[in-house]
Amino acid sequence: MRKRSTVTTSITEIETYGVERIPDEDRSARPLDLFRLAFGGANTFATCVLGAFPVLFGLSFVQGLAATVLGLVAGAALLAPMALFGPANGTNNAVSSSAHLGVHGRIVGSFLSLLTAVAFFSISVWSSGDALVGGAHRLAGVPESGVLYGLAYALFGGLVLVVCLYGFRFMLLVNKVAVVAASALFVLGAFAFAGDFDPGYAGSFASTADPLFWPSFIGAALIVLSNPVSFGAFLGDWSRYIPASTPRRRVMGAAFLAQLATLLPFVFGLATASVIAEKGARYLDPAAPNYVGGLLAVSPGWYFLPLCLIALIGGLSTGTTALYGTGLDFSSVFPRFSRVRATLFIGVLSIAFIFAGRFALNLTQSISTFATLIITCTAPWMVVMILGYVTRRGWYDADAIQVFNRRQRGGRYWFTHGWNWRAMSVWLVSAAVGLLFTNLPGQFVGPLGDLAGGADISLPVGLVLAAVMYLALLAVFPEPRAVYGPAGPRFARASAAGVPPISGGPEEPADVPATAH
Repeated sequence: MRKRSTVTTSITEIETYGVERIPDEDRSARPLDLFRLAFGGANTFATCVLGAFPVLFGLSFVQGLAATVLGLVAGAALLAPMALFGPANGTNNAVSSSAHLGVHGRIVGSFLSLLTAVAFFSISVWSSGDALVGGAHRLAGVPESGVLYGLAYALFGGLVLVVCLYGFRFMLLVNKVAVVAASALFVLGAFAFAGDFDPGYAGSFASTADPLFWPSFIGAALIVLSNPVSFGAFLGDWSRYIPASTPRRRVMGAAFLAQLATLLPFVFGLATASVIAEKGARYLDPAAPNYVGGLLAVSPGWYFLPLCLIALIGGLSTGTTALYGTGLDFSSVFPRFSRVRATLFIGVLSIAFIFAGRFALNLTQSISTFATLIITCTAPWMVVMILGYVTRRGWYDADAIQVFNRRQRGGRYWFTHGWNWRAMSVWLVSAAVGLLFTNLPGQFVGPLGDLAGGADISLPVGLVLAAVMYLALLAVFPEPRAVYGPAGPRFARASAAGVPPISGGPEEPADVPATAH
């Protein structure tokens, strides 16, 4: 529905915009702000834990560093184009996906981002809460107990929820502080572990000829790659406040550089994991790894307080970026919910889920697996979006994208009863095949998971299959000419099929021009 312009200039004002198009006069964010939010959301303990995986897989420090750089650069390159939809359409990526999957097909992106956000919010609160309690125990002798852990989770989850309710500008302030503070504390860690760190840490492979080396190397790189991919559905949550006239290279550059900057927490995790492997190997038992516990065990006493601050600052940043997007996506699936109500509803459910998983169901490992499987399903959706953007030359009809929000029907993106069967088929097949190739030993192994010698190749298989299938379907079954805008398609054919007019709903279509960016 059309809403009056509400320019929010203070962090104490609650953001009123949901998934409707942000008016041009209210878009004042810069690519630098996108950098702060994307980098701040990953500059935390959760990323350090991912950085420890190369050592868990038996790689040396140098080999692990190579796998980390490879995965990070590839993931950042895949993620960067996902930042373009926000400025083009003034809404989040799930709603923008209406242009490719259909008005009803947008729910695929909404539920993928919803599930991913809940999973990463839970991981963030768990890891940060555990670090805070463990640090307090080592620093001040505070006894560890279920009650203390519960208080830490409740306090931390509630704080994240408050920030998300206030919205974008409050989040931006938090991340302005978090980016600088957490980065400085990670750099301080270089001095804390300098005496114990050995860059020549050899790992467990005598040579690269070992039959398990390459599966381990590829697996480590893919775990790192999954971190940028996890942001694919969320970039539009923040970039929608960037003016449509902003050069695309600057928007993509901010998203790309934000992921490259996460080399800091990744290398911190990798380096400290190698120290833990030498001084406290029991904490890196592949059957039950406890990186945070190991980090606290090998840290010098004076670094306990900085570790607690990293847990608080970084976890707050990650939690807010995840939960904020969750509220937006829930309100896009159920338009009658405002952003604030949707955020409050999902936030309370997520906090209850955290308590159930930590104290009743012991779901910590299962949630990590769940997040990996969701990312495997998200990657093909990203491919459809990116290739769709290229074939449409970045042109979208912002009014037709908002049809569902006005409870109307028809428009350029109605396709077949609100579904674009081409894009939907690509996503369904590619995600299903990717799951078949998943190989998470001891957690989830798909029927085809052992075909690559034990390496988990689900992500590259899903990405390649989605790209080939989508371009092939666009060539064999072209989309209507009307969806491509004035310049026509690029690298695709167009059909002469007509599109139904927008009709129904409580009001006439808003006078919102199409965007060409």
